[in-house]
Amino acid sequence: MLDNPPDYRHDTILPLHPEVCVNAWAVDAACSGNPGAMEYRGVDLITGEEIFHYGPVHGTNNIGEFLAIVHALALMEQRGITDKIIYTDSKSALAWIRKKQCKTTLLRTPETQQLYDVIARAEKWLRTHMIRTSVIKWETQRWGEIPADFGRK
Repeated sequence: MLDNPPDYRHDTILPLHPEVCVNAWAVDAACSGNPGAMEYRGVDLITGEEIFHYGPVHGTNNIGEFLAIVHALALMEQRGITDKIIYTDSKSALAWIRKKQCKTTLLRTPETQQLYDVIARAEKWLRTHMIRTSVIKWETQRWGEIPADFGRK
């Protein structure tokens, strides 16, 4: 949890709800089929800039949501970013982050082995690093689609 909460604004370039803290990154995943071609990304809420993008690879939406959070956490730590929060719209990914384990049922096959290697790295990162960044559930019903959404619904 952050000692000093970030400023809350609603005049950012993105159309955000006044309750949303804009000093944040939003993460989201998309999957064409489930399993299918999965990708994820992170977006800065102040600038609208895409901070990172991964995929597409064969996977599931929940795996992408989980990996997006870990990717954001690791990137913030690497860059020394301590004043931002992370938003996700995935309850499953939040639970997996708390457990430090991706509880997927995706079959392990030659096609998914590379993704399983990425999952193992993410789980190891969670076990070996202290999470200092708040990861908060994006309230889609109140705030609309998360800004990192791929817009494919």
